[in-house]
Amino acid sequence: MLRTGAEVAADQGFAQLLGRRVGVLCNPSSLVRATAAPWRRRHLLDELARAGVNVVRLFGPEHGLWSTAQDLIGVDGGQDPVFEREVTTLYGRSLDTLTLQPAALAGLDVLVFDVQDVGSRYYTYFATLCMALSTCAQAGVAVVVLDRPNPIDGCSIEGGHLPEFYRSFVGWLDLPQRHALTIGEIARLYVAEAGLNVDLQVVACAGWQTDKYLDEQDFGAAGSCWYAPSPNMPTVATAVVYPGGCLIEGTRLSEGRGTTRPFELVGAPWLPARRYADAIEALEIPGLAVRPMLFEPTFQKYAGQVCGGVAVEVSDRRQFQAVRAGLALIAAALQLGREHFAWRTEVYEFVADRLAIDLLMGGPAARLGLEAGAPLAEICGDFAAAEQAFALRARPHLLYPRPHGRLA
Repeated sequence: MLRTGAEVAADQGFAQLLGRRVGVLCNPSSLVRATAAPWRRRHLLDELARAGVNVVRLFGPEHGLWSTAQDLIGVDGGQDPVFEREVTTLYGRSLDTLTLQPAALAGLDVLVFDVQDVGSRYYTYFATLCMALSTCAQAGVAVVVLDRPNPIDGCSIEGGHLPEFYRSFVGWLDLPQRHALTIGEIARLYVAEAGLNVDLQVVACAGWQTDKYLDEQDFGAAGSCWYAPSPNMPTVATAVVYPGGCLIEGTRLSEGRGTTRPFELVGAPWLPARRYADAIEALEIPGLAVRPMLFEPTFQKYAGQVCGGVAVEVSDRRQFQAVRAGLALIAAALQLGREHFAWRTEVYEFVADRLAIDLLMGGPAARLGLEAGAPLAEICGDFAAAEQAFALRARPHLLYPRPHGRLA
């Protein structure tokens, strides 16, 4: 039966935190399922209080402590009305707010991190953790990571290399777009490669089957440990398509934000839905199925306008290649409406001098290939070498056995 790192620590009475002054970096996904009361889920902070842990300060990642803010929206700190603790924001309105400052650690012995990741290098929570690790190393504050499963399995890798010039908050480390690691394993890799002198403890999950998606795990009577970690990541199915769906953010196409199916709807007012679906199907991406769809976002791109597009579905998760699927969605839109299609040019995650799509893909090669109408096999031609190199880098830092795949 699957138990998260938070639940393993709770079962042990949070012994490693007793008698210490604790800061906690968390959000609504930081839940602990009771072993004695099936389906009872309590927030980590409530469980820490019950165990007598002295929580001094809270820290909120992107979207805030309660995930109330949409993407790219700065969040203020201040007094939390629920847990009645001071909250330091790690996603404000300027680039410097992303980095945990040493002053915010004053009076703390240990920082606890417990936030659900989704297995893609664009997702910013592991960047927040890595920056916190660097600051904690400087300040002499220990770090305890309560690990959680990678919801899109721990074996499948897909994507390319990330050169230093294209490093950003949506690409903080050179990982493939789908990396197969847990956030605890990323922390171990980062500490080793950055040479940090920090007291890092990762409380590993128990019973995680790394070759299965999160909704295929054995949860026992306690039920699923999933809770949406951000406003536009409602389900595991969303996480499955996200490594490719997030690429749509780099265009003027709607990625479905402002609908009930973010990253599972793609379109624009100028796109003919049926022709778009046919063009995508013709690219024959393994595991990808689409159907014509009209939708009207309530906010962000094309708010209040009816978009022609597709509903993105996964017919076979074991074959599905999310990054290639995302590139196919862009390629088909370019094919049908080159005169309407455009790349996103606004400031993206505090970066103004490089296009969003280049930050997401790790350089301009994919964008230029798409514009030239190059085959997807050519655009993704460097993936295999990057995936193999990453697998070799990652292996010394793994916490869980991998029965197959590149990490095996």
